[in-house]
Amino acid sequence: MSIEDKSVAVVLGVGASRGVGAAVARRFAGEGFHVVLAGRTEGGLDAIRDEIRDAGVTAESFVTDATNAGDVERLMAHADSLGGGLRVAVYNVGNNRRGTLDDLDMAVFEKAWRENAFGGALFAKAAAWHMRARGQGTMIFTGATASLRARPPFLPFASAKAALRAVAQAAARELGPDGIHVSHVVVDGGIAGDKLFRAFPDRAKRAGEDGLLDPDAIADAYWALHVQHRSAWTFELDLRPYGESW
Repeated sequence: MSIEDKSVAVVLGVGASRGVGAAVARRFAGEGFHVVLAGRTEGGLDAIRDEIRDAGVTAESFVTDATNAGDVERLMAHADSLGGGLRVAVYNVGNNRRGTLDDLDMAVFEKAWRENAFGGALFAKAAAWHMRARGQGTMIFTGATASLRARPPFLPFASAKAALRAVAQAAARELGPDGIHVSHVVVDGGIAGDKLFRAFPDRAKRAGEDGLLDPDAIADAYWALHVQHRSAWTFELDLRPYGESW
């Protein structure tokens, strides 16, 4: 279980075992990375860490509040001190917070902004500091349909996700010449994961097997972004079920 000279991947925003963060962590661990799982819930992180270790690869958990600068800086410094250093950083934070102009709770609006725009900027800044020193790295930000289209009742979520996309785009333009590939992934559709099945079981049933995105398939796309040749880097990638209307 030694990490030896393995490169390190950080995934911030790991919650459910059947979810995008955990799927991305498993994918990169399976490709030989030492994975640092980060999020707010220690018990959940540890459970997924143990799942990955049971597969014979290496992982560890690191409790982190994505909106706390000190937490994020410590996370990146720790990751870069391991094995071959920080090589991949995935930002998978941002719950779907709802509201219309009529019932808008400004505390909810601000929380959505902090989780996405503010947290995303903290993440990019901290990761870039370490990646620039090595002259290479990959950063991937998880977006949503709302990153591009806003409609009620998703005012807080859409404004926050659009802001995160702007953070990612500015980072991509700034860091590309330094050898750091920054991508933004628009996940356009429901994800066949624990969150959806628990919160909206009827929606999952209506969508059927082919109407939801498979977290493992999303993770495959993240890996494909990481291994792209730098002569043909992708900034933005759209992912949706083949039958999704768009």
